[in-house]
Amino acid sequence: MRLRTRFIIFIFIFLYAPYALAQTVTSQSRTEDRLLQQMHKISSNRIFDYVKELCSEKYAGRLTGTPEYKQCGERIAGLFQQWGLKPAGDDGTFYQNFPNPYTLVFPDCEAYLHIKSNGAVYKKYYRYFTEWIPGATSGSGEITAEVVYVGYGITAPELGFDEYKDMDVAGKIVLMEPEAPIAPGSNNKDIFMKWRPYTFHQYKHQNAVTHGVRGILYNYGPIGNPNNAYHKDLIYTHVGEAVTNDIFAGTGKTHQETIAKIKSTLQPQSFATGKTFTIKNTTEYHPEGIGFNLNAMVEGSDPVLKNEVIILGGHLDHLGKCYDLMPGANDNASAVGIIIEIADKIVHSPGKPKRSVLFVLFGAEEQGVAGSEYYLNHPVIPLEKTVGLLNMDMVGIGERLSSTAGQNYPSFWAFVEKSNAQFVHRQLSTSYTENLGRPRTDAARFLWKDIPTISFASSGSGAYHTPDDTPDKLNPEIMEDTARILFLTIMTIANQEMVDFRKDAKK
Repeated sequence: MRLRTRFIIFIFIFLYAPYALAQTVTSQSRTEDRLLQQMHKISSNRIFDYVKELCSEKYAGRLTGTPEYKQCGERIAGLFQQWGLKPAGDDGTFYQNFPNPYTLVFPDCEAYLHIKSNGAVYKKYYRYFTEWIPGATSGSGEITAEVVYVGYGITAPELGFDEYKDMDVAGKIVLMEPEAPIAPGSNNKDIFMKWRPYTFHQYKHQNAVTHGVRGILYNYGPIGNPNNAYHKDLIYTHVGEAVTNDIFAGTGKTHQETIAKIKSTLQPQSFATGKTFTIKNTTEYHPEGIGFNLNAMVEGSDPVLKNEVIILGGHLDHLGKCYDLMPGANDNASAVGIIIEIADKIVHSPGKPKRSVLFVLFGAEEQGVAGSEYYLNHPVIPLEKTVGLLNMDMVGIGERLSSTAGQNYPSFWAFVEKSNAQFVHRQLSTSYTENLGRPRTDAARFLWKDIPTISFASSGSGAYHTPDDTPDKLNPEIMEDTARILFLTIMTIANQEMVDFRKDAKK
């Protein structure tokens, strides 16, 4: 009897197994076909339309905290609600709110050098946004004073380095460099970490205020930048090579040689330039500002795996007006348009992902990456249940895609690489990062928390933090391909039974 039973079982397996295997393969093939059909619905035209809407005058450059930023968030939240995404913000809304003061900049701003010639004084005005741009968190007012060069504006007694020592700067304007004389790198990691606290804009400006400085010519760009603290009596503007060279002219020094000497000797090279400059900025400070991250979720279909989440993120905000409209098409409406399109395609997919997928449009990235920092302190799903973050920052120009930290997380990167190689075929590269410097992107904040993170950008020349970052500069096809790669990557990862990108992380 046992022999007969075994024989029957053997015959059943022999005859049925190929059929069952074929059915499994067919089912997998159908699932992949449906996924590819959904991927092909991703439209460059629709993404580009989202970008154009985000860059319109009515949203005033999407400065976090402003009524226009709120209006922009409401527009996107309306789409998410219409499509049936789950709100993942505060109190059943899409908004995760946090305090966020902001400063408005108005057109009545000036920057000019006083030039003495033949007993007369002439004013040399500079070209707006190519040679100077108002400080986006400047106090409101006007200052005319002598310019004192203070290098990187650092006072670090423990490093034996004080660029304000013996310098008379009270009530004057200082010309200052960004960063520090030591740059981040693997070969000098320990040394750089001692200098790192002095690289932050906030430190430099506070140190200037502490020394009685009334104005700053910040050799940063010139680009718009609201990533700074507000000081009521500090008037500052961003300048570039045209201004710095004029201030150094006739002093017996050159700008580039002076910087090189600071770096090579690690000794201050501060000096009074004898030049007089006028900075005039008209601004309005709003300490009551409230920002938000916009959070929406497609909840997973698996009763266990739905408690894990993969995040698709990018910052919603830009610079507002400084004083002209800063549209922020590449930075970062390009990413937001892609996120909206992917959210639409995932929530309307015929097969729902097993894991949850969270879409986060971060606020205040341009104001000190405050939104991502807030999210990490108040995660929607516990950080230990976060499979990873796919982040985008400036993905709208050029023909190539690059990414940061793919080499940090090889098994994570493998999913991205496979999605591209099999179905999209866009030139794609990645790198390893130690993430030593000050956080410049939302991805950096997540990497600091050891969350597996890959951040994407497109490679190409384009305007950055100026009024020229407009939709007409973008390449809709690179945005479409980015969306398709990330859609496939997310859906594939979301349906894997076992995923742990931390296990082979390279530190």
